[in-house]
Amino acid sequence: MGAEGLVERVRRLADGGGRVLVGIAGCPGAGKSTLAGRLAGALTAAGLPAVWVPMDGFHLADVELERLGRLSRKGAADTFDAHGYLALLRRLRAETADTVYAPSFDREIEQPIAGAIPVPPGTRVVVSEGNYLLSGEEPWPRVRAAMTEVWYADLDDHVRLERLVRRHVEFGKTPDQAARWVTEVDEPNAAAIRATRTGADLRIDVGGPAVL
Repeated sequence: MGAEGLVERVRRLADGGGRVLVGIAGCPGAGKSTLAGRLAGALTAAGLPAVWVPMDGFHLADVELERLGRLSRKGAADTFDAHGYLALLRRLRAETADTVYAPSFDREIEQPIAGAIPVPPGTRVVVSEGNYLLSGEEPWPRVRAAMTEVWYADLDDHVRLERLVRRHVEFGKTPDQAARWVTEVDEPNAAAIRATRTGADLRIDVGGPAVL
C-alpha cells in the first residue's frame, strides 16, 4: 500500500472521533522508525495533526539493565518498561485536553530521554512503533488493545540485516561486535517478533514502491 492509501486508511479511522493510535511492529532494522516518522509527517500535511511517539523511549536505562543482569540482551522484550509504555498509551487516548509528554530515545548515548516529545491537545493521530506490539506475553496484549490498529513492517532479511549491522557500527560498535550482536541478540528477538505478524491489521512491505 502506498502513501496515499496509508493516509486514507488512518483518515477513515479518525472519522469515528477520538484520538487514533497507530502502532507499527516489526523486526529490528525493518525501518519502523522511518515509516512512523514519515507517516506522521504525511498525516499532518494531509490535515490530520500527528505525532510520532517511539516505544524506544521506554528502554530501561543501562544502569538498571546492568543491575538486572540484562545489559547484554538490550532490546529483548524484558529490557523495556512495558507497563510504563501501556500507561502512556492510555493517557494519550484519554487525556486529549492537555499536552502529554512522552520520552524519546537518543541513539548517540543509547539512553531514553524523559519528557522529550510533546503531544498537544490538537493531535489527532499518535504513531508509535516498537518490536513487541503484537506479542502475546503480558502486558503486550493490553498494549495492543490500547491502540486503534497495529501494522507490521516487513523487509527483505538480507537488506534488513545489512542495515542493522551498519546502524550498530554507526553508533559505536566495531564491525565484528556489530555482526555478533545481530547474530546473538537481534536475530533471536526477530524470530519471536516475526511469529507475531499474523496478528497485524495490515502488513506493509517497507521495501516496496511508493511506501512513504
